[in-house]
Amino acid sequence: MALISQKSFQFYSSSTPASRSILMTLSKRLSFISGQRKPQNCSSVAMRMLCFKDKSQYMFCRKNHVQLRIQSLSVNDTVHLCGDTGSGPKSDNGWIDEQLFFKKLNSLCTSKEIFDFLSSLEVMSDTMASGALQRISEVEVDDNGLKNPEGVLENEVFRALCFQFEFESSKLSNTGLLNALQALIKLRIDPQSTLMASLLSEGEGRLGKGQLTVKNLCALGESLLELECPSCATLGQIVNHMQEKDIEKWSPREMVMVYKILQVTVREGEQYQDLLNRMNSVTLTIVSQLNPEFTSVILNSLVVLHQTRAVPLVTALCRHSVKHIPYFTGDELVNVLEAFLYFGHREQMFTEALETHVPEAIFTMHPQTVSKVMHYCCRKMILSKPIFDAVAEAFISNADRFTTDQIAESIVPFGTLNYLPPSAPSLFRKLETILYTRFRHFQPHTLLNLLHSCVLIQRYPVNFLPKIFSPYFLQQLQGCVVSNFSGGGKVEPAQPPGLDRIVTAQLTRIFLTVTLECPFYEGPKLLPKYQVKAFLMPHSTLDVHLLKRVKTGLLYLLKKRIYFSSEVSTPYFYTVDIEIKLDEEGFVLPATQSEEVHSRIALCVDGQNRFCINSHNLLGEEAIKQRHLQLLGYEVVQIPFFEVENLQNCRKMAEYLHKKIFPHTYGLSC
Repeated sequence: MALISQKSFQFYSSSTPASRSILMTLSKRLSFISGQRKPQNCSSVAMRMLCFKDKSQYMFCRKNHVQLRIQSLSVNDTVHLCGDTGSGPKSDNGWIDEQLFFKKLNSLCTSKEIFDFLSSLEVMSDTMASGALQRISEVEVDDNGLKNPEGVLENEVFRALCFQFEFESSKLSNTGLLNALQALIKLRIDPQSTLMASLLSEGEGRLGKGQLTVKNLCALGESLLELECPSCATLGQIVNHMQEKDIEKWSPREMVMVYKILQVTVREGEQYQDLLNRMNSVTLTIVSQLNPEFTSVILNSLVVLHQTRAVPLVTALCRHSVKHIPYFTGDELVNVLEAFLYFGHREQMFTEALETHVPEAIFTMHPQTVSKVMHYCCRKMILSKPIFDAVAEAFISNADRFTTDQIAESIVPFGTLNYLPPSAPSLFRKLETILYTRFRHFQPHTLLNLLHSCVLIQRYPVNFLPKIFSPYFLQQLQGCVVSNFSGGGKVEPAQPPGLDRIVTAQLTRIFLTVTLECPFYEGPKLLPKYQVKAFLMPHSTLDVHLLKRVKTGLLYLLKKRIYFSSEVSTPYFYTVDIEIKLDEEGFVLPATQSEEVHSRIALCVDGQNRFCINSHNLLGEEAIKQRHLQLLGYEVVQIPFFEVENLQNCRKMAEYLHKKIFPHTYGLSC
């Protein structure tokens, strides 16, 4: 990105006293004509730049550090400007109607064409001149900055425009002033340059005097937000002036800009909550008019401003966003997904639109967008095979573009939602290659989450377990500070917070998986002090109502409550929903009996919250639990909600349980 240094626009005032005197004389002659008058005596406003003997170099240094030489203009080079803020009729002296001017301007596609066009004019209004700067910024600035710094910043017409905007800022119309400011910011002109300082100072002065309209206020606010260090005090003044305006008359663009300004100015408390409440109410009435960019910005603002009470507006925006999914940029889609997560909103039509869009656009999506889509699906427990399959294919091809966090966000959902895509062999080979080459780049908790998700779907990271179970890695998980000195490595614990239950449960599950499913593994083991006594069983994972119905059916079937027990802790870290003990002949034993127990039946009472949303696919942690219980000797019987939800009475439930638990037994002797 090219950036004019502060000295660049001191060019006109840093030369010899004689030159400065001549320039001051010129600046008086080069005033913009204010009001609605037609330009008078255009030759009197012709700008003639002097040619200086000493040519100075200036640094353009934002990103690319390109050194350019600004050469002064020849005495014969002229650019004529006129400051009439209205549109005047054509005349023989070179005046062009503003409508025709902008029609021609918008048809030009390069800065050279624009400069040639401007050079052909003798006079133009300040709004025309600022519009020309804006058009130059549109055609010459991309994501990497100014495409042709020399062709723009050294151009005599450009420098002439900047000269007059700097020294005649007080005579500009509000529109001309603020449009020029916006364009120059986009062109990466240094905010500390005298040119920018002059425009900013003039804009802030008019703000203080209350001379700016709603449109002007928003334009100034947008310019300040574009600067690297916006003045919060000035933004606060803008908001205070906006509060006095009629919100119902704001355009969608103005509404969006005020939301963006509030994101910066509102730090804590409810300083502007009354204004936000009014804005939220009015925005609700114009949701259908919002384009993809505006929809994304407002949703992002509602998140940043913690507008959890604006439920009707959030709901309307989320539903409106469905039709924009193909048109969101990557960043806009990320904002929308974050809003869905923050407000806990889920829309089936939104998921369906994602399922159509993501597979089509996956190979052009930025990794951040891909990982956010997967994170959204994971948090919402949405197993979308079209999305997951597409992401797997894209990851295989483009994994090197992903950061370590993006890798984890993209892969963890496969394990969490218990799904292996058709390309699973290639996917996990690619992941293994990445782990070999970038292992040290992963944060400890990120790496643990990633490997834990792999074991959930029977992908065993045995080659990395010695590192995972090593004291060094476990200390990293605990938050120890590791310092390396010439005398050797030294570990200094800085009051580590310890491992929480989630981390120790993940470590324990990996350890148990290796023990049960990878008997060939002979590497380091997980020390007992890092193992949990029982895996976390949040109350939300157990459908209490469904469990009660199953227990009632078992009581009807087995006649006595003593023949089964519920929520039984095992020596193997798992909790069994319902356990039934059998003797060698297959008869049911009392739950308290510990002798003559030949086999045990584990009933897994799986409510809706143990499955992916709108699916019969078990979540990864429940699937591995049932797999491990089988390996530990239990006969696992799954009682899924969808098989019993239509059983209307206790007798039908008992009949179902009889067939499910004792399919080969016609009668029971208890």
